[in-house]
Amino acid sequence: MKKHTLSVILITKNEADRVEACLQSVAPIADEIIVLDSGSTDETVDICRRYTDNVTETDWPGFGKQKQRALEKASCDWVLSIDADEALDGTMQQALTALLGQDVIEHTAYRLPWGVTLYGKTLRYGRSARSVLRLFKREGSQYTLDEVHETVIPATGSTGVMKGYLLHYTHRDYGHGLDKAAKYAWLGSQKYHRKGKKSHGLFLALLRAIWTFFLIYIIRRGFLDGSVGFIVAMTYAQVNFNKYVGLWLMEQDDKVKE
Repeated sequence: MKKHTLSVILITKNEADRVEACLQSVAPIADEIIVLDSGSTDETVDICRRYTDNVTETDWPGFGKQKQRALEKASCDWVLSIDADEALDGTMQQALTALLGQDVIEHTAYRLPWGVTLYGKTLRYGRSARSVLRLFKREGSQYTLDEVHETVIPATGSTGVMKGYLLHYTHRDYGHGLDKAAKYAWLGSQKYHRKGKKSHGLFLALLRAIWTFFLIYIIRRGFLDGSVGFIVAMTYAQVNFNKYVGLWLMEQDDKVKE
């Protein structure tokens, strides 16, 4: 039997083709599911309401602020933050159920190994060979308020790693992947500009892109994921280049305004 309760928080927009698989994977474990939707025009909200009454339609303030809003609505002992394009695999479902059944939980937060699935292949290396912090004690935790690449700051304590995989169906198709990469690059430019980070010129932007490809494809062995691993490494390199180009262009605008 469960000794600890679980809130699942989820932010959505136009995810009708993917959100049900996500909700099906957490519904048997969650004590409450909290959804914040920022203006879906498809069936996303209707699908979410099949699984929870706690659905709020709201504006879009950025990833960090939206996830903090969802966290503030949570009331259980533990929080699982999941995206609409993700789902727990069977091993992780079992591991999470077992964890919540323990009398005392050793850690205050847990990282979930990411099973990024692209173009029919679940990647095991490169940028995908990492674990993301998504499970944490509610009390004392908060999100950074960044526009993109927000992180949760858990309560003081140690961090463990769950068994299984958090499956991540990140792109619907290559076109969606391109659109998503461009969006994240520009949001990253704005984030860095707001924080006062400098681009140090276009040549350094190129060097950063080359280093990103080398890191993901060679050092982190993305080549072992085959052709999809090459595509992923090139995509991340392009995103990093575009992010610093965007930052450089905003710096040029600042100089004109001075």
